[in-house]
Amino acid sequence: MNLLAKLPTIAATIYRHLYRDGSSVGVIDSNKDWSANFCQMLGYDDPLFVELMRLYLVIHSDHEGGNVSAHTSHLVGSALSDPYLSFSAAMAGLAGPLHGLANQEVLVFLTKLVGDIGHNYTEKQLREWVWNHLKSGQVVPGYGHAVLRKTDPRYTCQREFALKHLPNDPLFKLVSNLYKITPDVLLEQGKAKNPWPNVDAHSGVLLQHFGMTEMSYYTVLFGVSRALGCLSQLIWARGMGLPLERPKSHSTEGLMKLAKAAKSSNTQQ
Repeated sequence: MNLLAKLPTIAATIYRHLYRDGSSVGVIDSNKDWSANFCQMLGYDDPLFVELMRLYLVIHSDHEGGNVSAHTSHLVGSALSDPYLSFSAAMAGLAGPLHGLANQEVLVFLTKLVGDIGHNYTEKQLREWVWNHLKSGQVVPGYGHAVLRKTDPRYTCQREFALKHLPNDPLFKLVSNLYKITPDVLLEQGKAKNPWPNVDAHSGVLLQHFGMTEMSYYTVLFGVSRALGCLSQLIWARGMGLPLERPKSHSTEGLMKLAKAAKSSNTQQ
């Protein structure tokens, strides 16, 4: 609880020093909730942005234990390290670009798309652009998931928020139109196990709409949110007396056997 109480202040101080005038984050308002106080410290007072932040912080807090940041906190915590060390380890994992930069990569992708075809595009133009993008050896960021095989519910709730509060935002319209055509294109391509959008396909667009355009800060927001899940899971792990994690490993001989089996299987196909 001590760490959760301090994180918004730390994160807001970083934001104000990097992107604002470096002024104090002010005093905590006991009449406001965790998210509202965080927004106030960041310097945002739009009620809709506060509502968005509540949504964002909840849906990014935990997503089963297999992703890098959540699993790292479980792993370090299983050694009975304290919550500060466990969460710090999780943030080291989140700092990796394959984990923590996903929604930023979506915005870069959308910016390039708009630069190529503008906002007044047809569905055919959009489909052709996505196809050409894939044929160049690139991926569509924000689509696919290691576990899910349907549209990410976290994407859906962000979409519902946008439909209600910013239906005419140009980038949201682009995200919506991509949602219409991209899954079919990915299925037609035949490589994607899950052609549906994930949480990162939407979150950056919402933050941009409300004026938080500093993309390099998005990972910090993710980290504040992830603390809710990681730290509560740490309490559960201690309460259930879960053992020290020790993943299985393979010897060189074992790896060679796996490689030979895979080669044989490919030959038979």
